[in-house]
Amino acid sequence: MRLLLLALFPCFLSAALPGPAIPFENPNILLIVVDDMGWGDVSCYGGQVPTPNMDRLAKEGMQFRQFYVASPICSASRCGMITGQYPARWRITSYLQTKAGNRECEQADFLDPQAPSLPRVFQKFGYATAHIGKWHLGGGRDVTDAPKFAAYGYDVGLGTYESPEPAAALGLKTTPWETKREPQQVPRHERTRWMVDETLKFMQQHSTQPCFVNLWLDDVHTPYRPSEGKDDRPLPAKYRDVLVETDRQIGRLIDSLPSNTLILLCGDNGPEPTLEHTRTKGLRGMKWSLYEGGIRTPLIVRWPGTVPAGAVNDTTVLSSVDFMPTLCALAQIKAPAADQDGEDMNTALRGEKIVRPKPLLWEYGRKPGEAGKVKTGFPYPKEPDSKSPNVAIRDGEWKLLVNADGTQTELYHLGKDPNETTNLVEIEKDTAERLKKAALDWRKALP
Repeated sequence: MRLLLLALFPCFLSAALPGPAIPFENPNILLIVVDDMGWGDVSCYGGQVPTPNMDRLAKEGMQFRQFYVASPICSASRCGMITGQYPARWRITSYLQTKAGNRECEQADFLDPQAPSLPRVFQKFGYATAHIGKWHLGGGRDVTDAPKFAAYGYDVGLGTYESPEPAAALGLKTTPWETKREPQQVPRHERTRWMVDETLKFMQQHSTQPCFVNLWLDDVHTPYRPSEGKDDRPLPAKYRDVLVETDRQIGRLIDSLPSNTLILLCGDNGPEPTLEHTRTKGLRGMKWSLYEGGIRTPLIVRWPGTVPAGAVNDTTVLSSVDFMPTLCALAQIKAPAADQDGEDMNTALRGEKIVRPKPLLWEYGRKPGEAGKVKTGFPYPKEPDSKSPNVAIRDGEWKLLVNADGTQTELYHLGKDPNETTNLVEIEKDTAERLKKAALDWRKALP
């Protein structure tokens, strides 16, 4: 049982052999994503809730402090992780929902199975592949024609309600946020334990070959139900208990992993609620926002003997779209022929503080001028000063945000102003014009 925990990053194969014959010595890959985990949730990132097991990962591995996901919302963010491409390429810019809601958002009903797929790449090279937990890339509600997990390269798929193949224990028709429960469905507060159990079971069943596993948890997403039955305590107390339990189950998981395991742990987008921005450590924005609090999450990587223990990289800008090229490079596997938006950043995992060679770009939502009219479309933050323009670009220390129609341009120097408090668009006019043109040209080129 060898597990490489891929919460958002590279997988190393010790030898580059053609075809599916992977030597047993090669590591497993496990990608752990914690739903709605904010940049300030983990205590080693300054969080107020003790998370000793995630802190242990950081002590035995590396923290990345400039890590970004591809979107401030779940479906689009996960699309970027799987494909190595910006999710807007595949017409996913919000959360996938009803067919009518998706049409209103001008987006697809599910991720096109023709898109590049990380698990498919590793499956072709002899890996056993599994998805366990939240999917949210198609299926659920009235979307009954979403492709099965096998179409993306998974041997096993155990999804939640928002997937083409929900696991019975997670609810076949009942959503995890409802108080009612199907007879075979585990209680909300035991879902993380069940997902960890299934991950370990899958790896044990495939102990004679390397494994690629998504473990995509659906806590610490609201509603917080840390125990069975009614809980009338204040929201912060319930949030604390849910985060503590998530950390405990992650600890139970890593205790069962072999030493030759790459572990990567991250969130899918910023938190909601922010609890007065304690969960973003003061970063502006939250889930549904292109400000830093909505798209920057923790990234912890552990791989004994390869990733330096106890290291903190606070300068290298990494993104979830880098997973595809980085993992393929480390594994000496040929990446898909399709254009990639991510960069090969494998040397950053080995301890180098490198400079990103090209900008990062984001789009959230397709109708910024009509946000109030899109009834089922794009959620926007209700917290003051958190709703952002819907297109963004980061180039070096500069970050520019602008609406797709060219309005509301904002420019920030993140090296000096990480909380995005001072708009420099009228002071740094040349930089603002250059980045605005790049962002809008990119947006116009999208499907």
